[in-house]
Amino acid sequence: MLDQETGQSSSKHSGAGSSSNELNKPEWQILEKVATASMIEQRKARRWGIFFKFLTFAYLLIFVVALLPIKSAMAPAGDKHVALVSLSGMIAADTPANANTVVAGLRSAFEAENAAGIILAINSPGGSPVQSGYINDEIGRLREKYPEKKLYAVIADLGASGGYYVASAADEIYADKASLVGSIGVVSAGFGFNGLMEKLGVDRRLYTSGESKAFLDSFSAEKDQDKEFWQSVLAVTHAQFIDVVKQGRGDRLLDDPEIFSGLIWTGEQALAKGLIDGLGSAGYVAREVIGIEDIVDYTIQPNPFESFARRLGASFSLGVMGSATQQMR
Repeated sequence: MLDQETGQSSSKHSGAGSSSNELNKPEWQILEKVATASMIEQRKARRWGIFFKFLTFAYLLIFVVALLPIKSAMAPAGDKHVALVSLSGMIAADTPANANTVVAGLRSAFEAENAAGIILAINSPGGSPVQSGYINDEIGRLREKYPEKKLYAVIADLGASGGYYVASAADEIYADKASLVGSIGVVSAGFGFNGLMEKLGVDRRLYTSGESKAFLDSFSAEKDQDKEFWQSVLAVTHAQFIDVVKQGRGDRLLDDPEIFSGLIWTGEQALAKGLIDGLGSAGYVAREVIGIEDIVDYTIQPNPFESFARRLGASFSLGVMGSATQQMR
């Protein structure tokens, strides 16, 4: 009896210990799983951290590189070549054909030891007289600094107004027989909405601290004295344009007042009037005039970030100031 009871008792105790172990196993397994999951999450977090750090570095690198001006091509080391700089489109501070960009390309071209000559390829309807003047002045400075190197302006489809203003600073000007050349004049355009305002019954409320501060306001009636004043400004700018062309072309220019009337001519007509020196493309000038066929592009390509910022700034300024702009066309 005692043995049986003892055996039963032992049996009971043994079952209790086994049950305790079974209860402990799931707890350890849970802790192990939690620890393992925590380690996996830490590894993932480290990997993602490294990835995002690399991505941030890549973005910063791309941004810095994008801020740098880009040359279209590099000159072959030790090879004589013709340096080419392009001026394409409207000449204005917020366009690729702004003075800073064009001048930077011209400086690189003149400074290149192996550049035997420089071609300024122009395809422009004109634009800002200020930007055009900057380029013209810099060409004059570079020609004095590097007298052994000649600059040839080559007009493609269009070399008008500000485009021709720049071209006139070159040693020689070439164009195609069908190119459009000239338009030596100044224009300023706008609209008058004061009559429309009256019909709509809208009052114009404009406050200034100067009697002529709003003389170009499109919603106010035009005054004779304002018109005379603005015409005088345009006349002075036109006279400056004429002087620049005469200085650049000299005795090659035909004595014809019609040249400065704002009209535009074909390449053949421009050649007869002395506005250009010959007919030919950039390749022709390099090969036949300079005597070297190899052409290297020194045009500075503005980066997209700079162009966007420039356009944004110009749009903001125009919106806030509401001022009229003067353009050579």
